[in-house]
Formats: sequence, structure tokens, C-alpha cells
Amino acid sequence: MNESKTLQQAFNESVYPVGGHGKRSVNVLLEAFEGINGDTESDIYGNGPLIEEFQTEMASYLGKPSAVFFPSGTMAQQIALRIWSDRSGKTKVAYHPLCHLEIHEQNGLRELHRLEPVLLADKSRLITLQDVEAMPDGISCLLLELPQREIGGQLPDYGELEAIAAYCRSKGIKLHLDGARLFEVLPYYGKSAAEVCAFFDSVYVSFYKGIGGIAGAILAGDTDFTDESKIWKRRHGGDLIGLYPYIIPAAHYFRQRLPKMEQYYEDAIRLAAMYNGCTGAATRPAVPVSNMFHVHLDVSKETAESAIRGIIRETGVGLTHNINAVSEQSCSYEISLGDRYRLVPEDKLREAFRLLDDELRKAKE
Repeated sequence: MNESKTLQQAFNESVYPVGGHGKRSVNVLLEAFEGINGDTESDIYGNGPLIEEFQTEMASYLGKPSAVFFPSGTMAQQIALRIWSDRSGKTKVAYHPLCHLEIHEQNGLRELHRLEPVLLADKSRLITLQDVEAMPDGISCLLLELPQREIGGQLPDYGELEAIAAYCRSKGIKLHLDGARLFEVLPYYGKSAAEVCAFFDSVYVSFYKGIGGIAGAILAGDTDFTDESKIWKRRHGGDLIGLYPYIIPAAHYFRQRLPKMEQYYEDAIRLAAMYNGCTGAATRPAVPVSNMFHVHLDVSKETAESAIRGIIRETGVGLTHNINAVSEQSCSYEISLGDRYRLVPEDKLREAFRLLDDELRKAKE
């Protein structure tokens, strides 16, 4: 392997990439369509058996009366908060400072809907009941992300979640779930999706993260809420003439990978323990609560990239493709496990971590 290659290039050439389900390629689409009858009719502008049956299936799974398929979660969540704001007559919505709507959507909530976000809690921790109780007046809706991705996929205790929901209900504040990775946290909670979603007035789930589909999302809630969301979906340009290229893979991989979520979770616990056994390495959370966690290393980004490129060269094991600098002498990266993890030979994985520990020790000398 050429030393001048970037970490991304080296990772792409690794024999045993650790995370995810596999490369995002047309094969994802081809596999999903393999068993589809050529006579299957497309959905048309949100109507037809294909979309309606899947929406009904997802509403039942999430324990909600109704559900609507959206081309993106960004669209679905902005619309959910807009509906709750309009109904209450209040323009303030509350969420975590590292919420997707705050850091990844180019101020869409403000620019498109003129809503005013109120940021709760410190960036480094979860929203607590105390944070919710201290919210200013005039909040129409509180958004909670389960798990909170940007801080390593942390989760509130189930009892804390229940208390937050009860408080919001008592104050007439709507509670919305950013459940982009909801499926992945159910093994930790030991609850069904319907049990968790019962705390929330509206729920969003994604089909391209842990599920591994092409794209797409579901927004679920009461029927009057989803009926109104369909109007906003049309206004946002999301009512495409046909969403079947997204729906068919979403349904296929949902049914295929949902039963594997506990496996991914158990794998994450095991892999995190291997990281925590290395000098100058720590995971966040220390024990994962889903299939994802963050790795923090007490070396510079450049040192870590060089070490991991060397590990790929020696073992073929690709631990990560992207590392973020935290400071001059620390860095971090995200791990999200799927089907590929169990394809890594045990001896190769252990050798990779022996080499990682050696490199981290050298950096401290």
C-alpha cells in the first residue's frame, strides 16, 4: 500500500472493513428488487397499494394509527415541528444543541418555517428532565433524538424518558422522536418500538442507516397529523410521482435486518471493549447502548491516520475511513456496526488491535 494514500483510499482497499453493511452501490438496489414481480405497480403521487401497504405495516410496528413515507428525514422532521407549531400558535421548538436540524440542515427550520429553536443541555451530554422542566414558556414541541448520535449514541434511561414524556404531556408540549436509529436501540431498552413510541406524539424513522436501504423515512402519528403532513409533503416537493425505488429497498432491508439489531448491539459491546483495552483509547459510551459508539484516541489525527493505514497494510482490517481532530493531541471517529463485522476473521481483528495498542504506546513514549 502506498504511504501517500489517504485514509479513505486505504480503507476502500481494505479486505475486512469493520463497520456498516457494505459499500453503497447499485447492488443494494438490485438485491432489493430481485424478487419483485414485473407486474408490481408503482405508487403514484403517494397513492397505490405499494406505498399504502408499507405505510400501514410501519404504523402498526411503531404503534401509531397512521404513517407517511417521505423521501428524506430532513423533510419529515421539519414538517412535524411546523405542524405542532401551527397548532399551538407558538413558534418555539426545543432540542439538543447537536440535533440534526441545528447542525446539518442549513437553518432550514428557521428559513423555511420561521421557527425559533431553543437549545437544551450542554453539547457534551443528554437532555435531562431538569433541562426540560427549566424550558422557557412558549415551547410548542420538544424533539428528542434516540440515540444522540453526535455524542456517541448515548441514551437516557427508560425511566428518565418516561418522566420527560409525562412532564411534556402535563404542560401541553408535544413530544417528537428523532428515531433515525430507533431500531438500533430497542435491544438495549428491551422494549418494542411501539412501547417506546407511545411516549411520543410523532415519530420519524430512517431506512438508510442501520437498515441500509437507499433513502427514505417514515413519519408516524395520529391520522389527522399524518393527513396534514401529506399536504406539507406536497408543498416541499416530496410527493414524487413514484417513490417505489426507495420503498421497495426500505421494506426489503427492514424485514431482513430488523431481526439482526441485537446481534449488531452485542458486536458493538465486544468491539468497544477491545478499544478500551488499548493504551490511550476510550469509547463513548464506555459500554455502547446500540450498534454505534465513538472512539477517542489520545494522539493527533495525523498519528492516528498513519497508524490505521499501517494496520490496514499489515492485516487488511479497516477500522475506520474518517478521523476528526479534537485537539492537537487527540482525535475521534464513529463506529457503526452492521453485517460486515462478523466477516472479519478473529485472528485478523486481534492482530489489528495489538498493532493499534503498540502504535498508541509508541506515541506516548
